[in-house]
Amino acid sequence: MILADVVVVGSGIAGASVACELAAERGAGVLLLERESQPGYHTTGRSAALFIKSYGNAVARALTVASEAFYLDPPDGFAEHPVLSPRGELFVARADQIDELDRALAEIRVQVPQAEKLDEQQVRTIVPGLRPGYAAAGILDADARDMDVHAILTGFLRLFRRRGGRTLFDSEVTAIERRSGVWGIRAGEQTVVAPILVNAAGAWGDRVAALAGAPPVGIRPLRRTAFMVPAPPGYDIGRWPGVSDIGESWYIKPDAGRLLCSPADETPSEPCDAWPEDIDVALAVERIQEAIDIEVTRVERSWAGLRTFGPDRTPVVGYDPRVGGLFWLVGQGGYGIQTAPAMARTAALLVNGAAAETVPLGSGLTASALAPQRLAG
Repeated sequence: MILADVVVVGSGIAGASVACELAAERGAGVLLLERESQPGYHTTGRSAALFIKSYGNAVARALTVASEAFYLDPPDGFAEHPVLSPRGELFVARADQIDELDRALAEIRVQVPQAEKLDEQQVRTIVPGLRPGYAAAGILDADARDMDVHAILTGFLRLFRRRGGRTLFDSEVTAIERRSGVWGIRAGEQTVVAPILVNAAGAWGDRVAALAGAPPVGIRPLRRTAFMVPAPPGYDIGRWPGVSDIGESWYIKPDAGRLLCSPADETPSEPCDAWPEDIDVALAVERIQEAIDIEVTRVERSWAGLRTFGPDRTPVVGYDPRVGGLFWLVGQGGYGIQTAPAMARTAALLVNGAAAETVPLGSGLTASALAPQRLAG
């Protein structure tokens, strides 16, 4: 039997970061459980890895802005090199998408006032590989940056262990029971006992809650496909920003001399070890070849991950209103890594008893916007 103060289920970016934050006060009282043999195996390890402050809804943007300072100046020993690096993001629009581009520009400038609207010539100067006549205009968010996801996840886990936190891998949770205010959790061959259970199980969040006797909050796992192709000959893609259709029907990003590509799909899925579908890869190739001067003759590698959203596309963070000692930390969608520092601080405060309305997220929002109560019933 293993005794703990807090058990965190799931070692993706959500679980690793909140465990790290909780261990600052609770040390060895925090136990991080993971069903796989390595952390971040599913969604975290399959991220496109861009830090974009204007990405997502108001809650995601507030948490991203609040996370920037941590990533620019992380704690000593968190990483051996900077975890953010310059990249930029270019949103492009066809002639029939200009109204959509203008609406997006107004939203982007709330977080990135210096974002520029560009004409076709300016867009093609930045990304010469865009086909003539495809992009009538664009928006350049020069503040967007690449994230070193491996270094970030490793950094949180390293700091967690330095603070005394404990991990248990290859330990799938198969049974949960609460007696006299204490959870008994069957994980692999071990039984773990703790008064607080943090459900950071991502796509499996509703399933873990069901084991604990809690109604689901309506987690929606959505499959996102990505793949690598060789760089188009004749272009210095290392100088390109990430490029995305303003309608979110495709995006590309330079990555180690190749192009990371995606159809930006959101296909409903059961919780699983997601794999790409050939049709999604083919659809992305068609869209990208229409926009970019590239002939895709081979795909070097493809993968898929599950981006898990709450029903309103806002994370679910806080104690369950119906089941004592069960804390939700799920539904980060495609923003989990870029919001992790602020989300972890927020969740740790709530785990430790802070009232949601007293915990600011930024932009005038509080943690009440994340509360599971909004979805109850």
